[in-house]
Amino acid sequence: MSSLLKDIYSVSFYDTFSELVGEVIPSFDKTKFKQLIFNNDWEKKELKERMKHTALVLHDFLPEDFDLSAKIIEQIFAKLEQIDSNVTSNESVYLFEYMFFPEYIERFGLDHFETSVKTMEFVTQFTSCEFAVRPFIIKYGDRMIDQMLKWSLHKNEKVRRLSSEGCRPRLPWAMALPALKNDPAPILPILENLTNDPSEWVRRSVANNLNDISKDNPDIVIAIAKKWKGISPETDAILKHGCRTLLKQGHPVILKYYQLNTSDKIELSNFKIINPRLTTGDDLVFSFTLHNREITLQNIRIEYGLYYLKQNGQHSKKVFKISERTFQPDEKADIVRKQSFRIITTRKFYSGLHKLSIIINGQEHTAAEFELVIK
Repeated sequence: MSSLLKDIYSVSFYDTFSELVGEVIPSFDKTKFKQLIFNNDWEKKELKERMKHTALVLHDFLPEDFDLSAKIIEQIFAKLEQIDSNVTSNESVYLFEYMFFPEYIERFGLDHFETSVKTMEFVTQFTSCEFAVRPFIIKYGDRMIDQMLKWSLHKNEKVRRLSSEGCRPRLPWAMALPALKNDPAPILPILENLTNDPSEWVRRSVANNLNDISKDNPDIVIAIAKKWKGISPETDAILKHGCRTLLKQGHPVILKYYQLNTSDKIELSNFKIINPRLTTGDDLVFSFTLHNREITLQNIRIEYGLYYLKQNGQHSKKVFKISERTFQPDEKADIVRKQSFRIITTRKFYSGLHKLSIIINGQEHTAAEFELVIK
């Protein structure tokens, strides 16, 4: 069985999908549709290329009039819901393989604001429109943001999540929103509406949005943290997750906000890399001792910085959290951790000297080197 995500678009999937569309459009030519899908370039296409390709092929079988196409798309999802009610009743469940429909709306509905907004509101309850909504934000500006503000009060949690996730200034793998990176003020009322949302999934999106904002506008997030503090335990959790980049950066205001104080009496000792030479596939193992020599309780955030060697010989730092907890007076802890160097698709490793440091309440301690050999 294939482990590649792109292979969710299998012959079996398109057989099932063709049957579904055929129930909505009796004249739908299933054989021709599948012939066009599985063209000569199909095997070379990656996941997003297959989504886009499916949307383009589907366009040949739907009406040229986008308003009519939108009605058919809604009918297809309604038919799908009849077959399996779990597609909308389950919280936080999306039909990922149907994301070519948001692609269709983005590509062919951009000049049809009212119809596209209505269709996205419906479709996102099945498969997320977080990528599709972004070209509408760029083209329509405040008009689209006003719509998302309305969505933030929607009865369906998936629509509420779209209102936050779709306007994230730095949403991964998505079209950039330069105006919101520069000035996120238009989206703050959306986040305000969701501070105490009953869905943890929605609240997590709010936290991710705040974290995005913090990378370009830290002062805005700091002001929000002060404003929202203590509203509820759920809101406090949003803030903590939303401030994670500022915490990793050791931002002094956020460290103080969370009572993560610097002190010469929080001692780090015995720092050691257990296996200073390793090959890809191994775990890097390191240890150290932390001692709170203060006579009072201390909140201590423990992290490590990993300096990955780059192709140009420079290093790229990434910070990983170990823990954050209260240390009793004179409490001492021996800590051992592992860092995987298993080959992954999101990072390329290079042979040579890498470095690792320990970070205590934002203060970085001397890094130690280790050698990675590419197997």
